[in-house]
Amino acid sequence: MSLLTRRRLLRRAALSATAAGAARTGLAGATLAGTAAAVSVAGCDSPPERTTDAEPDGGLRFPDGFGWGAATSAYQIEGAAKEDGRGESVWDTFSHTPGRTRNGDTGDVAADHYHRYAQDLDLMRELGLRSYRFSISWPRIQADGSGRPNQRGLDFYRRLLDGLHERGIAPMATLFHWDLPQALQDDGGWENRDTAERFADYADAVFRALGDRVPAWLTINEPKTVVQNGYIWGHHAPGHQDEAAAYLVAHHLQLAHGLAVQALRASGASGRIGPALNLHPCYPADDSAEAAAATRLYDGYENRLYLDSVFTGAYPQDVLADLGPDSRMVRGVRDGDLKIISSPVDLLAVQYYTPIYVTGGGGTVRKWPTSEAEWQQIYPEGMYDILTRVTRDYGRVPITITENGLPCPDTPGPDGTVDDAGRVSFLRDHFAAAHRAVRDGVPLESYHVWSLLDNFEWAEGYDQRWGLVYVDYASQRRVLKRSAHWYREVIRRNGL
Repeated sequence: MSLLTRRRLLRRAALSATAAGAARTGLAGATLAGTAAAVSVAGCDSPPERTTDAEPDGGLRFPDGFGWGAATSAYQIEGAAKEDGRGESVWDTFSHTPGRTRNGDTGDVAADHYHRYAQDLDLMRELGLRSYRFSISWPRIQADGSGRPNQRGLDFYRRLLDGLHERGIAPMATLFHWDLPQALQDDGGWENRDTAERFADYADAVFRALGDRVPAWLTINEPKTVVQNGYIWGHHAPGHQDEAAAYLVAHHLQLAHGLAVQALRASGASGRIGPALNLHPCYPADDSAEAAAATRLYDGYENRLYLDSVFTGAYPQDVLADLGPDSRMVRGVRDGDLKIISSPVDLLAVQYYTPIYVTGGGGTVRKWPTSEAEWQQIYPEGMYDILTRVTRDYGRVPITITENGLPCPDTPGPDGTVDDAGRVSFLRDHFAAAHRAVRDGVPLESYHVWSLLDNFEWAEGYDQRWGLVYVDYASQRRVLKRSAHWYREVIRRNGL
């Protein structure tokens, strides 16, 4: 039985067990159903046990000029869903469909960043951020995903970029963070090869309008999440459950990445560019040969499908064999596609949240306590393992961490403060793991905590809070959490 067949069986079990499921990691979370006994959730009220020791002198210093930052995405924070020429995205459609998001929450207002961006820029300066990773809303630039760019949309991002530069914060702009224009979805979405071409046109328009203000670009955010959550599990927009389509979507997302890289080079803009991949270190759940073999193939779907195509110009053969020669993905690859996908990049954005432990039968089990997000096992060592693995396997491409964080049930206390001690402990241990990777030769340039603000957390709506900054959604009041004050000191000291 192939891993893909086993995943189909596991998917049926998982879909019957949960309505929301793996909100961020797709297969990594959803396949847990029925494979392991429940484990305790790591509380956010008190720090979980430390798993990484400090160096003997008690301090960990990062390289001079290290880019401490925070991250957001457009649909999760901007709001202003129908203002200034913005078109409808798949997430507008998905979130307004009954039963798709927790409590029926939508991103219509979110954290109202579109109107409050100046206040949020001041918060970034107060935190001492050196870098800010955000995304540009495609439907805000092209309402229907094609044609003349919307000047009002470009002007918003120009104001945001100018504000970042005025405050000495380096911008890192993501071109696509899942908010595909609905008009393109109506024409087939990422199943349609033409969508990759439309993405290249959009990217070119953005590069030419904003390229003088952006030193670092990211192309596609977490293509794997679109593939798994959007097309296999159906927990994310567009909400399909079609594995045959899913990996064709994966190819077109990779193709869009490569076309965007080529568009940047053709535009004459001087910024660097690379993909943003959520990478999950995969480990055998036991010492059996069966678990080792299953883990290798699982890693192919989770990591190598995306890394190999970008850095080696080929899809992993074991994954292609498992998909089969008649799969829509294999049949959809044309001559020259892999050369486009492997267009040389300047950096790799790594997003780390959880490890995966694979059984001999191709399922997964939990080994570590989970966060409030049930799919997230708290294992800082996985950060070290994935960073060193990328450098070992693909060479010394500069790396930026663009997402790493923890949801907590944050509530202001009587004095108005938010004491998220668990998030402080989580970040401290992951920073220490990243520092060890730097010490062992990983060319890590920056680290962006997810997230700057509490925001719309996709299928989980507003139930999960991931931010360094608490947002009272009724009043849009911002409050720096304990983790924000702690992080400010990390940045000031450039280490722990």
